[in-house]
Parts: sequence; C-alpha cells; structure tokens
Amino acid sequence: MSQRSDKVEKDVNASTANKLLVICIDRDNDVGEKAGIVTPVIGRDACIEAAQRLALEDPEDADSNSIFSAIKTYEDLISKGYQVEVVTVAGVKDRGVQADEKILVETKKVLEKFSANGAVIVSDGEDDESVIPVIQNVLPVVSVQRVVMKVSRSVEYSYAVFGKYLKMVAYDSRYSKFFLGVPGMLLLIGGVASVFNLTTEIFAILVSILGGAFLIRAFDVDRMWSSWSKPTPMGFIRMFTMVTGVLLILSSVPAGISAVDATLIEAETELVAKITDQVIIGQFVAGALPILWIGMGAIFAGTLLSNWIGGIPRQISDILRIIVLASLYPTILQFTNIMIYDESSFTLIPPLLGGLAATLVSATILFKKYRRNRDQEMVSD
Repeated sequence: MSQRSDKVEKDVNASTANKLLVICIDRDNDVGEKAGIVTPVIGRDACIEAAQRLALEDPEDADSNSIFSAIKTYEDLISKGYQVEVVTVAGVKDRGVQADEKILVETKKVLEKFSANGAVIVSDGEDDESVIPVIQNVLPVVSVQRVVMKVSRSVEYSYAVFGKYLKMVAYDSRYSKFFLGVPGMLLLIGGVASVFNLTTEIFAILVSILGGAFLIRAFDVDRMWSSWSKPTPMGFIRMFTMVTGVLLILSSVPAGISAVDATLIEAETELVAKITDQVIIGQFVAGALPILWIGMGAIFAGTLLSNWIGGIPRQISDILRIIVLASLYPTILQFTNIMIYDESSFTLIPPLLGGLAATLVSATILFKKYRRNRDQEMVSD
C-alpha cells in the first residue's frame, strides 16, 4: 500500500509545474506608449519600477494595478516554495495580430533566460486574456488572474459587451440592413418630405414602411424568401408557386366583392351595417373561396413538389396539408350557405364529419406507409 501511495505522489509531482512564470499582459502597450518602457520587463524590481512610472504618467490606467498584482502573485508563489519569475510583456497600440505576435516573441525571449514549465497569466480585462491561446503555444497556462478595479468591473464588462454588439450592428449585414437600413430609409424619406412640405402624407408612408419592416423581421419573411428563392430547381418551383399563390389569394378579394349582390351594396345603410351584414359576408366568402383555396393549394403543392424533388423527408406533412385544405372546403362552403340563405347551423355537421374522417384516414394510411418504408430501410441497412 505504501509503495502505491509513493508512486501516486511521484506522478503528481511530475505532472505539476514547479517553475512558474508570472506574466502580466499589456496588449495595447500602455507601459511603452505612456511610460516609455521597453518590454519585456523581467524581474520583481524592474516590474515595480515600470508600474510606478506608468502610474505617475496615468494614475487612472489599470495596467499599473495589473503589474502590482503580478508582483504580489509572484511573492505569494515564492512563499509557497515555487521557483518563480515575474515579467511584463506588451503588444502594440493597435492590438490585433501584430500585438499577439510581439507578445509571443517576448515570451519566447523570457523563456530563454528562465526555463519555466508553467505560466500564471495576470490581466486587467477580456482583451488581454484573448492572448492566452498564443502563450499556450509555447508554455502551459496553469492559472489566470483577473485584475479589475472594483469600481470599474461592471463598467468594463458592460462596455465590452456593448462594443461587441455595436460592431455587430454596424458591420454584420444580417443586422445592419434592419437596424441601420430601415432607420436610414425613414430619415431619407423624412428629409425629402420636409423639403417639399409633404410631412403629413409622408408620415403615413413612414409608419407603413416601419410596420412592414417589423412584420418582415418578426415572422422571418426575409429568411424564408431567401431560402425559397435559391437558384435550384426546388427554389424555382417554390418561388413560382409562391408568387402564383399570392396573386390568386389577392385576386380572391375582388372576386368576393363582385359576388356580392349590388343592391345590397347600394342600399342606403351605414358602412358598419354593410360590413356586418351576414348575407354580404356570406356572398363575399362564397365568391372569394374558390380562388382563395386554389392559391393556398398552389403554395402547398409547390412545397410538396420541391421537397419531393429535393429528397427532403417531409412529404407526409405536405400531403396532409393539402388534404386538410380540401377537406375544409365543403365546410366553409356550407358556412356561406348558412350566412346567405339562413340555413340551420346543424347543416355544418355532415361536411365537418366528412372532412375529419378524410383527414384521419389519410393520416393513418400515410403514417403506416412511412413506418413500413422506414422499417424496410432499417432492415436493408
């Protein structure tokens, strides 16, 4: 038992870093730009002098606190029996790739003088910590110490998050076209309207554009259209049937209006009474229903056809959608008869039961066929 415990203790000691390099990172090179110090700064006394000079040049700079924190970490590790060295490495003012490359070169230069087998990173924020993967290429990182002034921690992280989202809104086309494009269009139209003194008319247009933009983004219309209009056979089929279906659906409105008895429209009654008149509603729905249903059927059929050609396993739902559409037609047609001819509401029961039966039977047959095909594929595999 004692031999086994000795072996475990040796393995632990062998895998533990005992020569540590405490690295304070200054990615934007404040210590060089403000205090004129050449990096890397190696050793406790040299780091103290660098921190003091930076604090004198800019008392509000957090990098001086990071250097002092690195020195404190160095002293704590010394007291625990580690072999430790403390250094300050810096990048360049503009950050980026050149800054990371400079930090990597300086770290390698330090390792030539002090052959550490582990690193303790000390930084004052997320920007400096982004260099950690660079240092890990030459030296294992065993610990990361974050140093942020207590009064500025929430401010710094909030600023970092806000800046990230602001950059996304400005440069990412997925967001800029809505958050910048729509307001820019509204401002442009508003400016032109003010020049020509058409503010009242333009206001309605601006509200309509804004409402349309909100609806398009809320229901992902732009993404749906981009996926539907891809230059593929399936995309062209979906685009054609979608345009055809929308045109037919829009055409159902004048068809419904023309089906209404002209004498009922010309009657001297209020507009609200005409709109709520059940005979007018029934005649309108009866006239609009065939073209409306054909338009919706065209859209559903295009989805079914494109999925079938593309090999997408969604034919069951696409077929059921068309069956439900066909099953609902007699019910809605009977509803218009009730509205126009004042028939009994019980006449809705037969078409409802017939449509329900057709839907259930179709769904049962389709799902059995799907399971049979799936079982055959599993057996063949």
